[in-house]
Amino acid sequence: MSTLVECVPNFSEGRDKAKVDAIIDAMKMPGVYLLDREMDSDHNRCVITLVGEREAIQEAAIRGVGKAAELIDLNVHTGAHPRMGASDVVPFIPIDGVTIEDCVAMANHVGEQIWKRFQIPVYLYEAAARTPERQGLENIRRGQFEGIRAEIATNPARRPDFGDPRVHPTAGATVVGARKFLIAYNVFLNTPDVDVAKKIAKAVRFSNGGMRFVKGAGFLVRGLAQVSMNLTDFEQTPVHRVFEMVKREAARYGVTPVSSEIVGLIPKKALEQAAEWFLQVENFDSSLILENRLASVMGGKMAVGGLRAGVEPFVEQLAAPTATPGGGSASAAAAAMAAGLAVMVASMSRAKKAYLQYEAQLSAAIARLTPLREELKAAVDADAESYNSVMKAYKQAKTAADEKSGEAMIEAALKEATTVPLSVAEKSHEIAQIVKSLVPITNPNMKSDLTTAQALAAAALTGALANVEINLASLKDQAFAADVRRRTSALSL
Repeated sequence: MSTLVECVPNFSEGRDKAKVDAIIDAMKMPGVYLLDREMDSDHNRCVITLVGEREAIQEAAIRGVGKAAELIDLNVHTGAHPRMGASDVVPFIPIDGVTIEDCVAMANHVGEQIWKRFQIPVYLYEAAARTPERQGLENIRRGQFEGIRAEIATNPARRPDFGDPRVHPTAGATVVGARKFLIAYNVFLNTPDVDVAKKIAKAVRFSNGGMRFVKGAGFLVRGLAQVSMNLTDFEQTPVHRVFEMVKREAARYGVTPVSSEIVGLIPKKALEQAAEWFLQVENFDSSLILENRLASVMGGKMAVGGLRAGVEPFVEQLAAPTATPGGGSASAAAAAMAAGLAVMVASMSRAKKAYLQYEAQLSAAIARLTPLREELKAAVDADAESYNSVMKAYKQAKTAADEKSGEAMIEAALKEATTVPLSVAEKSHEIAQIVKSLVPITNPNMKSDLTTAQALAAAALTGALANVEINLASLKDQAFAADVRRRTSALSL
């Protein structure tokens, strides 16, 4: 199964292009692709966006940290942006075929290797954090390089997750983690008064009672006050709302935004949300965008005159006299359709004035259902691949060097074939609960859509649990089987 992971390392160098080029060159390797590079001389920081296969991108990140340690000396580094390491932060973001839990495992591996290879202490943050206090980057980085250097040996709260309690003499310490997609969004004001930017940042960031999923600070950049923000969940707190709040707060001090910037990349969906908001398009859907519709048609997902062309190939594959795709894949597809219907109902209700009072609940439902739908779409193939892996393991076991190794291969394949439908079952159960919660807060004229979603989720749950049980029957690891049955026992509707 292919995997795709994004990594966005931030390095404490934004003025010397040759150094940044050297760091990027160190990260070049097969299976890793450079999507974007941003350098800012005022912040004295660069943001590199990479995407690649799971194994390759881990090694690329490690090599980049090593090269930055050779080239950057924090003892002489100055810039507007807070920093604690030559490689300041290295986050991993799941894109395709991986989960946030997979990215946590990657962060742990990379953190361990950074210490072993370069003697740079590492802290884990966001989803990889081992304590609640370290989920927020700002907590770890408090005091920056100089403050951490002074306290790391004496303050237990400053002890790194990997390495001895001492900073690297020139490269400091590095923060590695796993998180959802983050938008780095900055708004420039028509004033050089950085105190105004700091006051606005304090008002909009969540830690001071502002907007959920917003972190912010104020800086002087290119002669203008800048409200610098990280949006950690743009689906629940979209870009356009953040801009509007900054604009309103700025008006309190007699200033206005003059421009904004994106550092790194931004998902297309975030811009579609902004377009819907500012244009006030009724019943807006991303398929109304020409390029999106073209991509769907050219990719075979839609056909002129109907949707049949999109679903027909999968139905015909189910009918074919082959073992895959089978019931497991069909269950995942049913659950994905349930999530899709629920998102449609929630989105159309959220757009109506009559349901404004439920906007927060509807937005939360959409934000949760969207990744569930994507994960279940991936599970359609994952289930088929796990079955094929079991068949392959049985075949390889016949030629294994000894019986024990052959049995181990079969057992590992069976566990994977159990884990995939178990995940589908748990997601189907969660979708059913969300659909149930939407009934009283959405348009009653769309009740039939939610009824269909509920039925699809129930069918998916039944089918997935049947696939779990049939694989458990062949497993020898009774502890694993008992844990799986414990999890399935909680999934009644």
